[in-house]
Amino acid sequence: MAVYPFVTLDVFTDQRFGGNPLAVFPDAAGLDAETMQALAREFNLSETTFVLPPDDPDHTARVRIFTPQAELPFAGHPNVGTAWVLAGLGRDRDGVLRFEEGAGLVEVAVERRDRQVAGCRVAAPQPLSLADAPAPDDLAACAGLAPGDISAAIVASVGTAAVLAAVPPGALQRAAPDAAAFRAAAARWPGYAGHFLLYLYARDANAVRARSFAPLYGVSEDPATGSAGAALAASLLHWDGGDTLALDIRQGVEMGRPSRMQAGAERDADGGIRAWVGGRCVPVLRGNAEV
Repeated sequence: MAVYPFVTLDVFTDQRFGGNPLAVFPDAAGLDAETMQALAREFNLSETTFVLPPDDPDHTARVRIFTPQAELPFAGHPNVGTAWVLAGLGRDRDGVLRFEEGAGLVEVAVERRDRQVAGCRVAAPQPLSLADAPAPDDLAACAGLAPGDISAAIVASVGTAAVLAAVPPGALQRAAPDAAAFRAAAARWPGYAGHFLLYLYARDANAVRARSFAPLYGVSEDPATGSAGAALAASLLHWDGGDTLALDIRQGVEMGRPSRMQAGAERDADGGIRAWVGGRCVPVLRGNAEV
């Protein structure tokens, strides 16, 4: 058996046992995809990441991201947490890390204070793309809500697609995921290979409260969903107009794992919209996996 060190940390928080937990294998060379998926299922966290040698030596690493059920091409909290770990090991170059991922090249800016990592900001790998969402009746059923609770819904992606659905604050508190309704909706909406993430949000100017459900990925509720937060910032900039937008997003409160992330978007020279997401982390555990 080979031994692979791992660390866990809580992402998008400055308090242990808050935020979104993540497991990181900082040196995963030699692991195959089947074993990575098995380890992610064993940890049973929203995501587990595996750091591999890059294809391009000018980049920091190739990073693979797994939920308990599937591999993702991009995700926010795994990139923030993986960057935090690798920066702590001194693997950034002048405060920058570059990760090769399924959705493209992900660049992470590292903030330090007194030589300690104090924050990581992830640039999403793709410009905003939008598509039609499933019917409001289907989405409401997935979240245990009435159809009238869904005031707007769209599929948005800056690397990984999410269904963004605006709801009033009261509906956000009442929501509860229904796995059977998710399966039924996925059967009627096969565009994402049977998987989709539902991100409910209530906006008050630039402050957002959110909840995220993804039972078909093996994640009933996610304490913090950076890819969806970045996609939301990009979508709101698309709808609002202007050149830039920044959001303060709170999530995970109903789960007892309060999370806080910053997300933003800006228009590029070609008229596309690029997004970012950032926050802090707290290390929790270290150990070894024998596989």
